[in-house]
Amino acid sequence: MANRHLARSVVLQVLFERDSSQGKMTNAEAEARLSDYAQEFGARDSDLPFMKSLLETAIAKQREIDEVIVRAAPEWPLEKIAPIDRNILRLGLSELLYADRAQVPAKVAINEAIELAKTFGSASSGRFVNGVLGAVYIELGEPGKTEGVPRKKDAGRSGPMPVEKLVGAVVYARDGGEVYLALVHDIFGHWTLSKGRLQDGESHEDGVVRKVKEEVGLEVSVEDKLGENEYIANDGESGGKKRRHATYFLACGDFRDLMLKRAGGLDDAQWFPLASVGDLNFYDDILPVVTRAINILAQKGSK
Repeated sequence: MANRHLARSVVLQVLFERDSSQGKMTNAEAEARLSDYAQEFGARDSDLPFMKSLLETAIAKQREIDEVIVRAAPEWPLEKIAPIDRNILRLGLSELLYADRAQVPAKVAINEAIELAKTFGSASSGRFVNGVLGAVYIELGEPGKTEGVPRKKDAGRSGPMPVEKLVGAVVYARDGGEVYLALVHDIFGHWTLSKGRLQDGESHEDGVVRKVKEEVGLEVSVEDKLGENEYIANDGESGGKKRRHATYFLACGDFRDLMLKRAGGLDDAQWFPLASVGDLNFYDDILPVVTRAINILAQKGSK
């Protein structure tokens, strides 16, 4: 067994035991059990920092990780997932969402979790873990998808991919001579925009007003169109994939407290001064939209 794979197996044993204790195992006890299992399994001493870091992340981020599991596998209540599969998912998502991708590429995190599922789970565990982590991987924008892999034309697709129309907005407000952006934070660790499905017969502008009100409780007026993009996502209804076509706008609101609707994978909403927005973690397809909004606001401010 490869050394890092063995190290992950050790961490999995601790997570499984901690889960079985129904939260009664303290962090100190978990770390002590990690040392015991490392010695028992014959893990290298040099891998102990890696194991400790992975265990600490899995424990510290368990609430957020469990929310991701619920979102990625809505047909499986968390408590109904087999304990070993549940903890393999927690371990795999700890790496997929929070590890340094230069050290642990997304594909490695997923493949390692699948191998753990095949080794320690049931006959169906590998497929289940692959399905859940694969759904999260797609939501993340499939990081590293093309690394070392030649592009292939889509084959075997029968009929056009269904299209879901979305609308979103960069929301801004002025206060005391400063410009602020209202951003929402998702459970995948990114700051992003209020965004949602466009309803039948609804204009893009009306959709933006409705969605911002739903997500952060803010009344806005729509100003400039910022652009459009498309990405592929899982289609929960058909079990296949769908193309999401998003149209983004700049919208203005009052600078007041945001009231986040904790649904749809969001866990925070904040106002940010325009000067600090560049330091935030955005999705690759959202960053150009935000940049365009900042440029427009700069032009508005100079007039």
